[in-house]
Amino acid sequence: MADLGFLTRTPHAHRGLHGPDVVENSRAAFEAAIAAGHGVETDVQVSKDGVAMVFHDYELDRLTRKSGPVIERKAAKLEKIKFKDSDETIPRLTEMLALIDGRAPVLIELKAKNRKVKKLCRSVADALADYDGEAAVMSFNPEVGRWFARNAPDIVRGLVVTEHDEITLAARLKGAMQRSLSVFRAEPHFLAYDVRDLPSAFADSLREKGVPVVTWTVRTEGERACAAEGADQIIYENP
Repeated sequence: MADLGFLTRTPHAHRGLHGPDVVENSRAAFEAAIAAGHGVETDVQVSKDGVAMVFHDYELDRLTRKSGPVIERKAAKLEKIKFKDSDETIPRLTEMLALIDGRAPVLIELKAKNRKVKKLCRSVADALADYDGEAAVMSFNPEVGRWFARNAPDIVRGLVVTEHDEITLAARLKGAMQRSLSVFRAEPHFLAYDVRDLPSAFADSLREKGVPVVTWTVRTEGERACAAEGADQIIYENP
């Protein structure tokens, strides 16, 4: 079993420590998180030519002056695209890891819409192959965890979970079954749980088995209190 202590040792800054003057998932946001003594949570998309790029949205529109899907552009084009109101460009995951260089733990969320995850997972595994720092991958998509369990089992993997949209009894019952199936397929070392759902009986059941739970995205004192009761560490943003 991999050493999982880095998951809970320190809070993790959501998309780096960003704010009005620092764009999310940027070099400046990562440096700010490191300066605060915290971990970094970040997001990865895959380029058209199979390179892991640090970017949250499937589309470029919200954060840049370009538009359209990230996956339709090659890495050489993506890394030249500037964020809005910034001189910073979209970094490759390898560049981000070189910047962090083991100075902080890294949680990498893989953004995967469907079961076709091989290209994305391989891009991240390749980026992590020579990285000596503390890092983990995670995703809402259990197929990501399944891929890493089979192809890169030494990389710490997590399952991202939310119960927030389960309003009706039928939805809650279906959600409980899906969560159990997702854990079975992903074989996660840890859970990243929606703070709005804490405390959670499902999360508690895995914590009792020794599975660490980090929770996202903590922004208020009330959410910190929920996190203290139902999780082992937080992924946070400054309010």
